Amino acid sequence: MLPESFKKANQYLSRDHHTYSFASTHQPVLTVQPGDLIHLQTWDCFAGQVIVDADLTKEIDDSKVNPATGPIYINSAEPGDTLAITILEIITQERGVARCFEGEGQLSHLLSGPYGRFFAVLDGVVTMNEQISFPASPMLGVIGVAPESGEIATMPAGKHGGNLDNNMNKVGATIYLPVKHSGALLGIGDMHAAMGDGEISGTGVEIGGDVLIKVEVIKAITTDYPVTELGDCWITHGVAVQDIEAAMRIACEQAAGLLVDHWGFIIEDAFIFLSVACDLGIAQNVHPSTGTVIAKLRVPKIAACPRPFKL
Repeated sequence: MLPESFKKANQYLSRDHHTYSFASTHQPVLTVQPGDLIHLQTWDCFAGQVIVDADLTKEIDDSKVNPATGPIYINSAEPGDTLAITILEIITQERGVARCFEGEGQLSHLLSGPYGRFFAVLDGVVTMNEQISFPASPMLGVIGVAPESGEIATMPAGKHGGNLDNNMNKVGATIYLPVKHSGALLGIGDMHAAMGDGEISGTGVEIGGDVLIKVEVIKAITTDYPVTELGDCWITHGVAVQDIEAAMRIACEQAAGLLVDHWGFIIEDAFIFLSVACDLGIAQNVHPSTGTVIAKLRVPKIAACPRPFKL
């Protein structure tokens, strides 16, 4: 049973309408207005391929990983604008899954073979086994729009968003994405009931569910990489291929750029402020697997920089 808040949605899109890539050539399956509340249903990252115990260690069809519900066309969103997606509610299903495999992740060299387990997710608690349970912290791994050029699968991250796997992209967060094409063409998926920084095995508690979001368009202001805003901070992202140091540098450069361009910092003061008051961390780094790695830099909201952008 979904909470009453979902009844306020004036748009709905089921998980039957999904894509495995972001591209300007994709045809939208829903058109909405800025300010609309949208109820989305999402698959788990495996698109229902892991159901019974025997599935926990089987090979997955990688072409059916990370389905993103969409694409959604947002009227009035044009190149040079910023799309703002606020996550109002996340309601997970009651069972999730996590897996680990040799050759993927920081501890993969210690494995004797593939392994996985199911989790119960009930009443805000994730139960791993009789001894281990912990609070659920639902979040969305994939939030993206059509990139400037070409087609990008939903698995990697980039300037367009995509598989950011930032566990701060949760209820109460607003994610800002740069619009490169009319309508933006938003896609959302890869829900987790919980996921640690780094996602070191390659999975969080993968799960499907329902999401309530609000979309807005900020005209004539754009971002280079995605930015997340919460009640007490804003967070920049850096993305690179198999180079966490480069990803961290980009996250720092993005934060410094916003401080200089929007809040009048000189670069030297931005550098010092980021060092003494801000937190640089890792959203995803499933070393040694190939693909993108993502860094994040948390900037506290103070009077000198109360938001990412000066509107």
